[in-house]
Amino acid sequence: MLKQAAQDNHRLSAHAGAQIAVEKNLPMGGGLGGGSSDAATVLVALNHLWQTGFTPDELAAMGVKLGADVPVFVQGFAAFAQGVGEQLHPAEPEEKWYLVAHPGVNISTPVVFNDPELTRDTPSRSLSTLLASPFTNDCEGVVRKRFREVDELVSWLLEYAPSRLTGTGACVFAEFDTESAARQVLELAPNGVRAFVARGVNVSPLQRTLRGD
Repeated sequence: MLKQAAQDNHRLSAHAGAQIAVEKNLPMGGGLGGGSSDAATVLVALNHLWQTGFTPDELAAMGVKLGADVPVFVQGFAAFAQGVGEQLHPAEPEEKWYLVAHPGVNISTPVVFNDPELTRDTPSRSLSTLLASPFTNDCEGVVRKRFREVDELVSWLLEYAPSRLTGTGACVFAEFDTESAARQVLELAPNGVRAFVARGVNVSPLQRTLRGD
């Protein structure tokens, strides 16, 4: 990821390199942006370590070449994204608690995007309209129809809290007001389901660390 981002920029390529170890905790193919977050962390951390002086916008421009979700992780704040993922509009949703669950199936994003039943004419909505209306995921119906495990997991979580699919999946998340409520449901997770509880944050831990918060 570093080589691709630095190939045309002497400020990065002039350095000898770096030894990077990644501890993978998020499930592969879960739709949680783990790989994009890793790429963004490398860009931001090396920019800080090497004092190369890139602005967040410059790093985000490098990052979008690595993946559509990289810019939002580079910037490190909660946002709505448009375009490929590079047009970010800051937002401050409530920092709720989430139970995130993986049903144990792998889902191919291209397969979902190419499904003939996927809605392709969803009207564009302004940010104010979006915030004032329920969120929807056009991919959820397609994925639930194709993958019984996802459908069953969403149905189970809906018994306890508002629940949705992450992107094209395969993870599903449920929203709770408190950590204790989320953990109570976690204890009831079906066999074979990998799940964890996390709190939503509007500023990333990486940015807080760099700022000394």
